[in-house]
Amino acid sequence: MKGGLVAQIALVALAVTIIAPSLEAQGPDARQMATGICASCHGPTGKSVSSAFPKLAGQTKEYFVAQMKAFRDRTRADPMAQAFMWGMSSQLSDDTIAQLADYYSKQKAAPGKPGDPKLVRAGEIIFKDGIPSAKVEACSTCHTLNTGVTPILTGQHPEYLLKQLALFNLKLRLEANSPEMHAVSVGMTFDQMVAVVTYLASR
Repeated sequence: MKGGLVAQIALVALAVTIIAPSLEAQGPDARQMATGICASCHGPTGKSVSSAFPKLAGQTKEYFVAQMKAFRDRTRADPMAQAFMWGMSSQLSDDTIAQLADYYSKQKAAPGKPGDPKLVRAGEIIFKDGIPSAKVEACSTCHTLNTGVTPILTGQHPEYLLKQLALFNLKLRLEANSPEMHAVSVGMTFDQMVAVVTYLASR
C-alpha cells in the first residue's frame, strides 16, 4: 500500500513537470484553462467529483487568489499541496490567477447533500456556538463573515473538510491562519469534526 502511494505521488509529480509549464503558455483564457487542465481534478465548472479535490465553484475571489499564491510561493505546505498544487501553480502569473478566481467565483456552487439529521444538528450547534467546555470558538465567528478572505465551506465534500481539519490538527497544513485553525481543531474530538463537516456539506 505504501509503495503504491509513493508511486502515485511520483506519477503526479512527473505530470506536473510536464503540464505546469503549459499553463501560462495557453494565454489568459481562464475558461479554457479551467475546463481543460484544471477540470481533470476540479471538474469543468469547479464541481469536483472526487473528494480528494475541493469544489471551487462559487468560492470567493479573495480566498482563491490567496490560496493559489500560497501554493505558488510554497507557504501552504500540506502534503496534497506539495504533491499537486506547488507544481501546477508555479507558472501562473498574478493576472492568470485573478482570472481563474473570477471564473470560479461566477460558477454556481454545488448544492448541499443531505446528511444524518443527528450529525447535522450536532454540527450546526458546534458551528454556531463552538464548544465552550473545550474552549473551541464558534466556526461562524470567521466563516460567516462576508470578507472574502475566509473560504466558503458550505456544500464542500465532507471528506475533504475532515481531512483539512486533521491536517490543521497535526500541524501538517501550514499557512497564515494555521495557528487559529490548529487551536480550533485540537480542541475537537473526531466525532465532533465529523458532525461539523456533515453540517457544512448539507448546506
